[in-house]
Amino acid sequence: MTHLPYRDDIETLEPNEQDSIDGIIEGMTQETQTVEKRDGHAVRASHAKSTACVIGKMTVSDGLPPELAQGLFGAPGTFDVAVRFAQGPGEKLDDRVSTHRGMAIKVFGVEGETLPSHDAPTQDFVLASGTTFPAGTADGFLRQAKKIGATVPMPEGVKSAAASVARTMNTLLNAVGAGPNAALDFYGHPFSHPLHEDYYSQCPIRFGDYVAKIGAFAVAPEQRALADWRLDPHQDEDGFRHAAIDYFDRNDAVYELRAQIWTNAETQPIEDTSVEWPEQDSAYRTIATIRLPRQAAYGAERVRYFDEVMTFRPAHSLAAHRPLGGVMRARMQVYRALSDFRHRKTGIPAANTARIDDIPA
Repeated sequence: MTHLPYRDDIETLEPNEQDSIDGIIEGMTQETQTVEKRDGHAVRASHAKSTACVIGKMTVSDGLPPELAQGLFGAPGTFDVAVRFAQGPGEKLDDRVSTHRGMAIKVFGVEGETLPSHDAPTQDFVLASGTTFPAGTADGFLRQAKKIGATVPMPEGVKSAAASVARTMNTLLNAVGAGPNAALDFYGHPFSHPLHEDYYSQCPIRFGDYVAKIGAFAVAPEQRALADWRLDPHQDEDGFRHAAIDYFDRNDAVYELRAQIWTNAETQPIEDTSVEWPEQDSAYRTIATIRLPRQAAYGAERVRYFDEVMTFRPAHSLAAHRPLGGVMRARMQVYRALSDFRHRKTGIPAANTARIDDIPA
């Protein structure tokens, strides 16, 4: 298998890409304003409703082959991590509006050159359910943002009905062997347990001398045993959160962090994240293990810090893991602009948290 090398000229900017990015920022800022006016408080423009806010350890695997022993994963070691699980929308909706989900990981105590805009010894991995980002490009991201923006003022019942239609259509596609549809899953995710999910970078990043996508795979037996768990949203409209709290009250959660190395420029594009990288070309292989021990997963002070103060961004990165592709180039600007806007509105200063000890116990 040939592992394609990283090169500084690996990316290709879209025509009028900056116009698309400016449009995304403008549209998502308007969404945040709409939510703030309705709810009385500005929240994250995506993944607003947290499910669990936890801390733990990441251990880099020993004896990795050269193509995996790169950047942060270049030598065995153990790092503190903070992890925020959340629902997808940029508003705090009832769980009957079940859309895509997020897992944001902040790794502390990293060493090495960071991106120019990042001045803390940390590495963030911002992951989501689903192997691909359906929008694909910065221009697609803009079109998707406009569609989502149009739904924000709608009644919650309309959003619930739309999510239900998307879930049903995806179920039917699976039943006839067509496989899940990434766009349908984005808008109508199954009522599955958040700790049973696997989460993906969806977009490529530099991986030292190479390029990779990253995934976090749930591996603890207690997590895998949740395969048949389903939420009844009519009984508990914050059920995903309560399920996560209950899980962490009794069990550790364990994830294998895996890298899918870039090996085929034809089938594994850098600039179109709507294309799934075929595993027959390159499988996800374990580079580290994240263990989140039993803990209070939703203590008030910690949740306030995670939700209102702490920032998770693709731009919080070592140079060795620089985000790649049009969607990531957009996110680098969008995340910062929307975070700055939200913190101005709330009056709560943002923190590029540098130490695990800064997080309330």
